[in-house]
Amino acid sequence: MHNQLILVIEDHWQIRDLMEQYLSREGFRTSNASDGTQGLANFQMLKPDLVVLDIGLPRQDGFSVLNGIRRQSDTPVIVVTARDDPVDELQCFRLGADDFIMKPFRHTGVVVERVKATLRRCRIRGASRLIRFENLAVDLDGKTACVHHPTGIKKLSLTMSEHKLLARMAESPGRAIQRAELIDACFTESMPLETTINTHMHNLRRKLNDAGARAHLAPVRGFGYRLEIKNG
Repeated sequence: MHNQLILVIEDHWQIRDLMEQYLSREGFRTSNASDGTQGLANFQMLKPDLVVLDIGLPRQDGFSVLNGIRRQSDTPVIVVTARDDPVDELQCFRLGADDFIMKPFRHTGVVVERVKATLRRCRIRGASRLIRFENLAVDLDGKTACVHHPTGIKKLSLTMSEHKLLARMAESPGRAIQRAELIDACFTESMPLETTINTHMHNLRRKLNDAGARAHLAPVRGFGYRLEIKNG
């Protein structure tokens, strides 16, 4: 099973849905966009592990989106297109595409296998600085966090202390972490009271709930907290 997030930017809803179905069956997490502008916005917010990108998109075409991605990231991109023009393929590779697939596909499963192969090749680019648990994503470098929904992305408005605590909890989902350990890991320049940690965690729990996160911060009586999947 995989936990990587794949962003599918494709304006043809049937192709988009089919690719997401096949990717989900293999254990990948997916998000999608039906035009280039929304696709680039989703990329910037979600920081996916790989992008499947059509060329003939409304609002911004795939060339523009690929160029925008490469200006800020080396995230692997697989271009899919029905445009049978060698110049398009050459342009995509010049802009930094990792693979190029012609439509129609003989079998959508081929796209999934190309996704797997591209991810294997690109592991040498370095470890991800993004922690994911359920539909929660915590960006360690950008100091941000967001909740992914099929209908869009909800960004969490966190203080720096809340972000540190959430990142620490997301690194060890399911494990009960002591308050003292959270203080040592997240507050190296100060020593807040345990009641202060409780306040931060209360606010975090409320923000996660309001954003529709499936991740829940559960208090462990007399000990600390555990990040777990919300029941119901």
